Amino acid sequence: MGVLVVTGTGTEIGKTAVTAAVAALAVADGRSVAVLKPAQTGVAPGEPGDVDEVARLAGAVTTRELARFPEPLAPETAARRAGLPPVPPARIAAEAVDLARRHDLVLVEGAGGLLVRFDPRGGTLADAAALLREDGADVSVLVVAAAGLGTLNATALTSEALRARGLAPLGVVIGSWPDEPDLAARCNLADLPEAAGAPLLGALPAGCVRTPAEFVGVARQALAPALGGRWEPAAFLADQAAAPAATAAAASATS
Repeated sequence: MGVLVVTGTGTEIGKTAVTAAVAALAVADGRSVAVLKPAQTGVAPGEPGDVDEVARLAGAVTTRELARFPEPLAPETAARRAGLPPVPPARIAAEAVDLARRHDLVLVEGAGGLLVRFDPRGGTLADAAALLREDGADVSVLVVAAAGLGTLNATALTSEALRARGLAPLGVVIGSWPDEPDLAARCNLADLPEAAGAPLLGALPAGCVRTPAEFVGVARQALAPALGGRWEPAAFLADQAAAPAATAAAASATS
């Protein structure tokens, strides 16, 4: 796994936490890691961005942020409104290749969803991943999805867009698994792999972004072996299916 592109089915669903988790496990296992953020939006100059949060949680990683735009908008819109140059897919791919020459793993964290526009020509993160593949890079795409209602359609659309560009998703990670999942979230554990046409590779617990020492342990238990962890989907699904019954039994016993 030379370059891992981390995309999402939408915004604010845990891409940075998942990127940090993969990075933390790779660093803990002795691999050199670089994290590339093509466009940081909604963060003022001098404030910590997503790559800073990944570095805080993962430790010794190389970070590279290509552009920063102050308004929390799609990268192309934010660049245009700020009067700043956009970040085309070709530059994203070139920077990833450059980092891959000196690192075992390069993580490219997108902005928003897969088809968010990065430049006036409509270039997207998917286009950058396709360019990497065309250049012969060892590139994979990880999809970060929400847990609840609506995630199946969003995940299926993201995966379909990847395949239309000749890119099969490596797998899906739920970016924030709730403490008390509802029926839809529990059912989605079994349905997400079918929607994505790819395996479920983890579920990060909500609120897991803590101290670096705690985070590595959480990541190890929340990500599958393909991403450096010990998480097993069948066991997790069984635990979640049993939880409502156990809660109901406890409530009945105290009534």
